[in-house]
Amino acid sequence: MLKLYSMPSSGNSYKVRLLLHQLGISFEHIDCEVGSGVTTSDWFRAKNPNGKVPLLELEDGRLIAESNAILLYLAHDSAYLPTERYACAKVHEWLFFEQNFHEGTIATRQAIFKYENRAHLRTPEHLDPLLVSGHRALGVMEAQLEKTPFIAGDSYTVADIALYAYTHTAGEIGKFDMDRFPFINKWLKKISEQKDYVSLNWLPAT
Repeated sequence: MLKLYSMPSSGNSYKVRLLLHQLGISFEHIDCEVGSGVTTSDWFRAKNPNGKVPLLELEDGRLIAESNAILLYLAHDSAYLPTERYACAKVHEWLFFEQNFHEGTIATRQAIFKYENRAHLRTPEHLDPLLVSGHRALGVMEAQLEKTPFIAGDSYTVADIALYAYTHTAGEIGKFDMDRFPFINKWLKKISEQKDYVSLNWLPAT
């Protein structure tokens, strides 16, 4: 059985849990929440020297780090990743956007509000630039979703899963003005209505 080292409150970990559930793949969940001590342990650092989750351990012991790399691995030969070359490249395009821009602004601002170990960053000096850049990232998504029903085109893909993870909590936790983005809001609802959707709080039965 697959093992997923994951932080239940993390959007990056949630992406993988959501796709695994939608694919109907059973997995063992290893809780790596803040304060658990898992990611700072020697045995975990031996698996992933970067000390971050999610981390997927295959049945044969091989390991895959980085949330979007895990999504691509799991989605191979499924409906969640196009096989046509251009369509596949568009999915990759949005995965790079998510990690290079979206996650670094929207997820970072949310983490400052969510985790007490980042409470010292709750100052205008840190939060205001993230609000501006986060709204810009959301604006890029809004422009695309005005043209297509899903972020990479006409079909639901891992690009949607990757961007949904932190976007769906951007207003509530990150205090972004989501009223400015009606097409994103329609898209968020559409994602929550996908087959075998589960929320951020979902974990597999032990």
